[in-house]
Amino acid sequence: MAKKRQEDAPAGSPAWMATFSDLMNLLLCFFVLLFSMSTVDAEKFQQIAASLASTFSVMPQGGSALIDQGVLISSGASQLNALSEYYNNVGLNTHGDTSEEIDDAYETLKKEGLAESEKMGEQIEQQLNDKNIADKVELTVTSEYVLLNLNGGVLFDSGKAEVKDEAISILDRVADSIWQYERNTILIEGHTDNVPINTPLYPNNMMLSLHRAYNVFDYFVSTKGFDKSTISSSGRGEAVPVATNDTPEGRAQNRRVEIKIYNSLYSQNNK
Repeated sequence: MAKKRQEDAPAGSPAWMATFSDLMNLLLCFFVLLFSMSTVDAEKFQQIAASLASTFSVMPQGGSALIDQGVLISSGASQLNALSEYYNNVGLNTHGDTSEEIDDAYETLKKEGLAESEKMGEQIEQQLNDKNIADKVELTVTSEYVLLNLNGGVLFDSGKAEVKDEAISILDRVADSIWQYERNTILIEGHTDNVPINTPLYPNNMMLSLHRAYNVFDYFVSTKGFDKSTISSSGRGEAVPVATNDTPEGRAQNRRVEIKIYNSLYSQNNK
């Protein structure tokens, strides 16, 4: 029997080339979209570029033509490294420093954040005074948040994480003083001195600080009704001292619970 004649191969480019071309077009559109955004975050662009450079490092470095500050794509996939390098430098001037526009934007953000935090701090301080616990709380204002510092010796017995009965009223009034900002992001941090601890419940200072912060968090959520989606707790152990650990007075300052109430510019879940 005669063999069937094989049909002639279809004319035109191979099928894989069309798919590859679509991929290159999508990548080009992706970079153009990034570049078109009005607000440039240099740090995020560096992270994106580093990730892309790592992902496509198998591709060779190709030539590219520069037009003023832009990149002219001349050969598809070979330009991915050039694009990565370009976006890694978005927001930088010819000397490799951040541009004046970026610096000005950050300065404006800091000023606006500090102004809002100062207003929040004044209102919280007034509440603390009205509730007669201003002397129990140290208040600090930054461009990101208002920080309330509660001495650990006031809240807890030595080596324990349960809030003392006599300290419940203090937490209650602190919670009432910041309630108007319960929709802002709130972080409760536990801190200790550097004196080692090793008990069945708390094998180290990190665990002790974590449990102390959590117990304050739990009181705010379970008793005072704060939203779990906007408030959280963490333990820092002895890692972030505010005073020397060489004296009893310094160690007492380091044993503390900090409550950070972020302003609206730095709150992730602000409703």
